[in-house]
Amino acid sequence: MDKLLLCLLVVVTLPGAFSQGNTYRKAFVFPTESATSFVTLFAPVQKPLKAFTVCLQAYTDLTRPYSLFSYATRTQYNEILLFKERPGLYSVSVGGSDAYIKAPETFFAPKHFCVTWESKTGITELWVDGKAMVRTSLKKGYTVGAEASIILGQEQDSFGGRFDKNQSLLGDVGEVNMWDYVLSPDEISTVYNGGVFSPNFLNWQDLKYEIQGEVFLKNQLWP
Repeated sequence: MDKLLLCLLVVVTLPGAFSQGNTYRKAFVFPTESATSFVTLFAPVQKPLKAFTVCLQAYTDLTRPYSLFSYATRTQYNEILLFKERPGLYSVSVGGSDAYIKAPETFFAPKHFCVTWESKTGITELWVDGKAMVRTSLKKGYTVGAEASIILGQEQDSFGGRFDKNQSLLGDVGEVNMWDYVLSPDEISTVYNGGVFSPNFLNWQDLKYEIQGEVFLKNQLWP
């Protein structure tokens, strides 16, 4: 009996073990530049997507490129990607195609992001701190693949790997939610102001995740 208890304790405390549901008002903190530190998110049900909305909050003072959200499948590593190219310029990728979107730059303050896309029109939107940037179009008629590897803190150049520390996040990320449809402008405004519309793909309030490397779950720094 004692040996069984010891084995259970070892399994529970192993680095990289699955965790779920303790993320309320917390954020993942990436304190050092690294190619080995990241968080994997697990969607309860994975399916092909004809539309999506991804929202998250991030806090960093980086001026170099870095990844905010990376969703890869085995056939397309940039299936969904939100990436900061340089101050004032973001890229959104769907199905390996990229759109470059300008956004006002502010430093030393947390930022809230939402990305929406729909297959029917290809219309792609980036919202920064509750404000819509100029719309663009990506992959009209496309279907985002299922069985994805969803990573925070790194950009995937292969399925679940090939990370580059020069594209890693240094800072905090939290409030990551995802829907399999496009939120309306009013709904995005509500999410930005702290409301939630029952995320049905990734739900920060009931998130299943796995931490690898030097990443810590700490109290969030934004209201």
